[in-house]
Amino acid sequence: MRAHLGGSSRQSLVAARASLDAAVKGVDAQAASALSAELFFVTEVLDSHIAVRRALTDSSRDAASKQVFLSELFSSRIGALALGIATEISAMRWSAPKDLVHVIEQLAIEAEASAANIAGELDRVEDEIFTASRAIAGSAELRKALTSDAKLAKATLVREILKGASDSTVKLVSHLVNTWRGRSIESAFADYAHSLAARRNRVIALVRVAAPMNSSQSERLAASLNRQVGQPVRINIEIDPAVIGGVSIKFADELVDGTVSNRLAGAARAVVGSK
Repeated sequence: MRAHLGGSSRQSLVAARASLDAAVKGVDAQAASALSAELFFVTEVLDSHIAVRRALTDSSRDAASKQVFLSELFSSRIGALALGIATEISAMRWSAPKDLVHVIEQLAIEAEASAANIAGELDRVEDEIFTASRAIAGSAELRKALTSDAKLAKATLVREILKGASDSTVKLVSHLVNTWRGRSIESAFADYAHSLAARRNRVIALVRVAAPMNSSQSERLAASLNRQVGQPVRINIEIDPAVIGGVSIKFADELVDGTVSNRLAGAARAVVGSK
């Protein structure tokens, strides 16, 4: 999320997103979307009950007791994947109890983004979320209707506004208008857009090579990365003479550098270090 997270919470966000990566690896769009809905449910419970947040972020409680607490609280309402993620997150350290809500909401949005990516619709969802944000923010009538407490009426209105939009967009906007959490319309949509972009960064591979790749090479690389990530990966190829040979692949903040130049640099550092 765009919310400022303290040191412990920032580190926990990284670990939490790795848990989500593992959970959505190899699943179909329906399963990823179901996981998203369940994580949104967890978010709503934690946002509404400060005692639950404090119990799960209390560093004096051990992981086993938190696991039992979560199981008793959620096992009848959410599946094994969502419960597993919530359990892993509860064992992490947090700078503030409220950070737990921000992070689980981010995972919920990213899980739906994964569903859209598996369905080949992530670009469309990002465009539709942006268009919806502009339409709602620019209409006093819509702003008033969608910030009311009438959930059923809001659900109907969202479906009317987003007629023809993707299922993922409708689900995300439906959750958004029911969980403002004190945010303005602009701020809430910005949070969702930020989380969609964060998931996109995890399924876009920046590939640096010394010379252009032919279609066969690109297809083999894409297939290999798809298997590794467990869902479709977009490849952006950059020609960089400094690479010399081999290939450098970067996913968001994760770099896999197998270039000759990198190996030479590593050898040089080793030589200098041995003196």
